[in-house]
Amino acid sequence: MASYFSPQYLAVLLPATVGLYAITPQRARRVILLLASYAFFWAVSGSLIVYLLFSTLSIHHLGLWLELTARNGKERLALAESDQRKAIRAGIQRQQRGIILLAVVIHIGLLLTLKYSHFFLSNGNALLRFLHMPAILPVPSFLLPIGISFYTLQAVSYLIDVYRGKIQADHNLFRLALFLGFFPQMMEGPICRYEQTAQRLWEAPPMCWNNFLLGGQRILWGIIKKMVVADRLNIFILNVFSDYDQYNGSIIAVAAICYTIQLYMDFSGTIDVALGSAQLFGVALPENFQRPFFSRTISEFWQRWHITLGTWFKDYIFYPVSMSKPMKKLTSKARKRFGPRYGPILTSSVALLCVWLCNGLWHGSAWNYIFFGLYHFALIFAGNLVQPLVLTVTERLHIDRNHMAYRLMQTLRTCVLVCIGELFFRAEGLKNGLKMAWRMVTDWSFSPILKGNLFAYGIDGPDTVLVALFLVFLLVVGIMQERGVKLGETLVSKSWPVRIAVYYAAICFLVIFGAYGIGYIPVDPIYAGF
Repeated sequence: MASYFSPQYLAVLLPATVGLYAITPQRARRVILLLASYAFFWAVSGSLIVYLLFSTLSIHHLGLWLELTARNGKERLALAESDQRKAIRAGIQRQQRGIILLAVVIHIGLLLTLKYSHFFLSNGNALLRFLHMPAILPVPSFLLPIGISFYTLQAVSYLIDVYRGKIQADHNLFRLALFLGFFPQMMEGPICRYEQTAQRLWEAPPMCWNNFLLGGQRILWGIIKKMVVADRLNIFILNVFSDYDQYNGSIIAVAAICYTIQLYMDFSGTIDVALGSAQLFGVALPENFQRPFFSRTISEFWQRWHITLGTWFKDYIFYPVSMSKPMKKLTSKARKRFGPRYGPILTSSVALLCVWLCNGLWHGSAWNYIFFGLYHFALIFAGNLVQPLVLTVTERLHIDRNHMAYRLMQTLRTCVLVCIGELFFRAEGLKNGLKMAWRMVTDWSFSPILKGNLFAYGIDGPDTVLVALFLVFLLVVGIMQERGVKLGETLVSKSWPVRIAVYYAAICFLVIFGAYGIGYIPVDPIYAGF
C-alpha cells in the first residue's frame, strides 16, 4: 500500500473501513477507525510503527504530567501566603517549561536524528576534510516511518496547547492515539490541532448520505488532479531535471513551471483524497489549500498553500520568538533607531528567518531545501520593506491597486517567483539548482519550443492540450470558489440523474485520460517523502 491512490487503499482498506463503520454501534466505530489507522501505518511502514506508538505513549504521559503540575501548583497557591505566591508561580512555570523542553528534546530530537543526522554528519565530515583534519564522523542511515514529520508536529502542538491552557490534557490514551494516527491525515497531513478533530473522531458520528456524497466527490476530484495532470507531467520533468545540461534555458523554465503544476496537483490532490476520506466518516479535517495561485504576494501565497504547516510555524515558532523578552527589547531599540514603521519589520524578520529555516529543513535534509526556505524569507522580508514605498508611489501616481490589471500583474509576478523557488525545491542538490537557474539566464532561446522539440522530451502534443484544457477548467472552478460558490454542495443538491451523469462523466474522464499503463512511471505522492 504505497499511497492513497493505490488499489489497496481505494479498493480494500477504505471501503472495508467504511462498511464496518456503517454497520457497527457508536462505541465500536471508534475502534474500527483506530484499528484501520494502525493497519494502514503497518501496511506502509511495517515495524516502524513503534515510533508512532512511542510518540503517542510519551505525549500522553507528558500531558498528564503537565496537568498534575498545574493542579498541584493551584493547591500550593491556595494554601500559600500572598508574599509567597509569586515565587510559587515562578516555580510552577519553570517546572512546566522543563516538561515542554523534555518533550521537544524527545520528539523533535527523534525527528532530527532519524531525518537529519545523515545530512548534518556528512556535512560535518566535509568541513573536517576542508580543514585538513583526520577525524571522520560516523554517518548512520535510518529508515523513516511514514508521516513522522506530520504526527510529530501534531504531538508537539497538543502538548504546548495543554501548557498554554488552551485544552485539557486527555486522560484517554486511545482518543489521543486516534487523533495522532487517523489514517487519512497520516501520509501528507493536514496537520491538525487537537481541538479540531480529536473529539469528533472519538464521537464517531453515524454515516450520513450527504457526507458520503461530498466525501466521494472530493476523493474522485483528487484522483483526477493527480492521475490526469501530475503523473502525466512526470516523465518530462524527470528527463529535464535529471539531465538538465542537455537542455537550454527555455526548456528548463518550462520544466520548472510544469513541476510547480505537478507539485500542486499532486499535493492538493492527495489532500483532497485525505479530506474526502475523513468526510465519509463525518470528520472535517482543516483545509490545506485555498487557491494559492490567485495570490498577489508571496506572503499571501503561503497563507493559501500548505495552510496547516504555515499556521503551525506561526503559532509555535514565529509568535514565541517575536514575543520573547530579548526580541521585545530589540524591537524597542529598533523603533528608536529606525522609526515605528521599519523598526518592527527589522526585528520581526528574526522570527521570520527562524520560521523559514525550519520550513526549508522540514521539507528535507539537503541544502536546496534550506536555500528554498531562505529564498522565500528574502522575498517576504523584501516585500515587507518596500510595501510602504509601493503604497506611497501608487497613491501619488493615482494607481488603483484593486484594478484588475494591477492585480493580474501582481498575481503573475507571484507565480513567476514561486516557479523559480520550486526549481530549487525540485533540483537534485543546490549546485544543480543554481546551474539550472544560471542556464535560464545565459542560454535562453525560444527556438526549441517553437520548433516543437519540447514534445520529444516526455510530453507530446495531445498531452499538452489535455493538461492546458484541464488547467483552464481548474481556473474557472477556482474563480467560482473565490466568489463563494460551493460547487460540491451545489452538485449534491441537484437531482439524482444530474449527479449520476456528472459522476459517470468524471469516472470516464479518469479512466480514459488518467496517466497509467505502458509508458508511464508510477509516482508516489510527493509530499509523503517529507
